[in-house]
Amino acid sequence: MSQTKQKISIIHRFLNFIEKAGNRLPDPSILFFFLCAGLIFLSWFVSLFNIKVENPGTGKTVEVTNLISREGFGKIISESITNFSEFPALGLVLAVMLGVGVAEKTGYFDKLMIQVVQKAPRKIIVPIIIFVGIIGNAAGDAAPVVLPPLTALVFIKLGYHPIAGLAMAYASALGAFAANITLGMGDALVYAFTKPAAEIIDKDINLNVAMNWYFIAASTIILLPAIYYVSMKIVIPRLGEYKPNEDTENDEAKNEISAKENKALKFANISFMIVVGVLLALSIPENGWLRNPKTGSLIEKAPLMDGVGIIILIVFFVPGFVYGIVSGRIGNTKDLGKMLSDSMSTMGSFIVIVFFAAQLLAYLEWSNLGIVISVKGAEMLQGQNGVVLIIGFIILSSLINLLIGSASAKWAILAPIFIPMFMLLGYHPAFTQMIYRIGDSITNPITPMMPYLPLLLSYAQKYDQNMKLGTLISSLMPYSIVLAIVWPIFMIIWFLLGIPLGPGGDIYFNK
Repeated sequence: MSQTKQKISIIHRFLNFIEKAGNRLPDPSILFFFLCAGLIFLSWFVSLFNIKVENPGTGKTVEVTNLISREGFGKIISESITNFSEFPALGLVLAVMLGVGVAEKTGYFDKLMIQVVQKAPRKIIVPIIIFVGIIGNAAGDAAPVVLPPLTALVFIKLGYHPIAGLAMAYASALGAFAANITLGMGDALVYAFTKPAAEIIDKDINLNVAMNWYFIAASTIILLPAIYYVSMKIVIPRLGEYKPNEDTENDEAKNEISAKENKALKFANISFMIVVGVLLALSIPENGWLRNPKTGSLIEKAPLMDGVGIIILIVFFVPGFVYGIVSGRIGNTKDLGKMLSDSMSTMGSFIVIVFFAAQLLAYLEWSNLGIVISVKGAEMLQGQNGVVLIIGFIILSSLINLLIGSASAKWAILAPIFIPMFMLLGYHPAFTQMIYRIGDSITNPITPMMPYLPLLLSYAQKYDQNMKLGTLISSLMPYSIVLAIVWPIFMIIWFLLGIPLGPGGDIYFNK
């Protein structure tokens, strides 16, 4: 057996193990139910040892409260619905999805990606595809679903192997998932769990959806050449030449943009620029309506930051709506209403997770286990260098990502522990959140738990009928490896320079 085949075989066995282990885990919603039940039991068990710590928020000494008691049972029964309905940022996430959903359901995102790729000059087509893949994570499912097969066809025209195009587009869309030049659903989803976790330590903490924006925008610039290097120096040379088959022309026809769709794109893009222009006009002047009316700030208690969810909704909704009207996808109010309803239906699993996550956070607070775990964990990590914490948490997040595909489900589990713990060590929630997002992204291309991977395999098998999952992963693995080197190094440099991660998103936490 050749050395290459041995490596592929090892990768295949490793991924089989990960896939089997991940499949044995229950559905995320059921997993959270078990976590809630386990936490209730844990509160009883730990309360037997009379463990006490000082609450850093109040300065009072607290001990673990047993939830298996009359009082605990009463709170669980009477306040469960309140925990769910008052969960911070739940409304924000659903509102953002209305805008993103319309832009997605009308086909605006899909056709925009196709247009950008088709019109890009040949000399810069590969960097353009990578860029579209990176920023495409704001477009819901469009990037990992639409971009890979489109890129495969482009690669054939360029004289490259189409599977190299599939791998590059997929890795760009998912491996750089936490990078973007704009804010989108990903920012709203992680914020939904970061805010309540931070309130375990500081009830009055001021956080916002955009608190990672500077870093994720800069990451887009850093990761693009890294992905380009892997593609041109490793993946494309490794796969070699490819001889097109008869199905290629049929696939190209599917990606054609009609004159009507082209017109719709033109008007939609103009509407997008108008929206951006209006937002700038309301933000730049000293007396702008999106500024704090008393201080003139764009960040603290300003409509721009406090209403960022509605702003994201409008930014995506308007061009999506315009495209739908001009293209004929929206013929009447019923069509629009159905698109809005369908958008909400895709959030079903998120809403279920939030229900149980809200109970989990409440149990952590009622039992004081959240404070105790955070204080004890912070004591264990006290004195550790920030660089060590960055590397350690990225590794932990990336490994968990191999077993649980849902980013919101993972963060719902990790945030209530690590956000307070890192706050006690002096680090801002924006910093901890960004470290998690890096770890969660870099193993996305290779995790079998990602629902898009089987689809990618079906695309690849059109060009190679003998293609297996392990072989496909071997083309994706170099991206994860390079991202796992470049992105943490970039974060460490950013950390050492002490640059804020975004508006109101400092490195350090000072109450």
